[in-house]
Amino acid sequence: ICALVQHILFLFLLSSGTCSPVLLAAGPVAVQHRKIHHAVVPRGKGGRSSFSGVAATVFGATGFLGRYVVNRLGRMGSQIVIPHRCDQYDLMYLRPMGDLGQIIFMEWDARDKESIKRAISHSNVVINLVGREWETRNYKFEDVFVSIPQQIARAAHEAGIKKFIHMSHLNADIRSPSKYLRNKAVGEAVVREEFPDAIIMKPSECFGREDRFLNHFANMRWFGKAVPLIAMGKKTVKQPVHVVDVAKAIVNAIKDPDANGKTYALVGPNRYLLHDLVEYIYALSHRPYLAYPIPRPLYHLIARFFEMNPFEPWTTRDKVDRFHTTDMKYPDLPGLEDLGITPSSIEQKAIETLRRHRRYRYLDAELGETKAAKTVSY
Repeated sequence: ICALVQHILFLFLLSSGTCSPVLLAAGPVAVQHRKIHHAVVPRGKGGRSSFSGVAATVFGATGFLGRYVVNRLGRMGSQIVIPHRCDQYDLMYLRPMGDLGQIIFMEWDARDKESIKRAISHSNVVINLVGREWETRNYKFEDVFVSIPQQIARAAHEAGIKKFIHMSHLNADIRSPSKYLRNKAVGEAVVREEFPDAIIMKPSECFGREDRFLNHFANMRWFGKAVPLIAMGKKTVKQPVHVVDVAKAIVNAIKDPDANGKTYALVGPNRYLLHDLVEYIYALSHRPYLAYPIPRPLYHLIARFFEMNPFEPWTTRDKVDRFHTTDMKYPDLPGLEDLGITPSSIEQKAIETLRRHRRYRYLDAELGETKAAKTVSY
């Protein structure tokens, strides 16, 4: 009789959909603090049409880095929740990055704690990529890099999230002349305080097809034949990293059980003087290049004029300071190699970004015709 009663109970639970046969077969289970969503149960052989067991909420997915992270998560069969506050047409390029029903869009308000909780309610991974290169009337750098990450980290900790990844910057420093970098440093501290096991990523300037680094310098040709650089760019050392490598690092950190609580410095394989790097950009674009020195106060005055743009400013005073800050070295921090990634050099990937800046007759010119930029070791 007992066996019959157990069998009837098993069929009732299975038909009602309140329990998985896998969980029933495993016998009695411990009470979970969070409801187990079906998306976090791995199924399939791997790939886009399977379930990886990762249900990730990606804040800031509509940005430059976000689209590469969503693409990487989607191709491995993850369910992705994308909170957004933009027009539906701006989300179209994200829709085909995952299998049917695997990418979920929801509107959110960065200042509404309840909307943050709703966005992470069924996830086991939370990724914060929220960022902005210029301040607006509604959102200052303190809001974007300190207050919002703090609220997300607190909500993730209270919800029992296993993995929380926060995006910072390699040059984040409270003593930096850049307000952007100062607030990035404060953001790291508050995130670590709210979520001690958070994974903090510190990439250098990212380059890629839609970047605001290589494209920024390449587009200076519209303002004349010469490129203004503070001290001719010979006192600034840069070590840019490919955006795809950063996206791979985030996904690999999710898979790595030992990554919790670590801070990663994500940089490219080579360091360059800013002057030589910009010279290589123009050589690869087959455009004439002439750099000239400009004092920082005068550069700030010019940037202040562009800040009056009610839409996206082409440059700002803070961006001038950030681009003319030498990339720091962190020999004690793990990097891309520790996550199983071989970093791509700018000579390998820059053509993907700069080909559109070429004239028609140089569109298919071979890369071997361009001399590689000089590297430095300091």
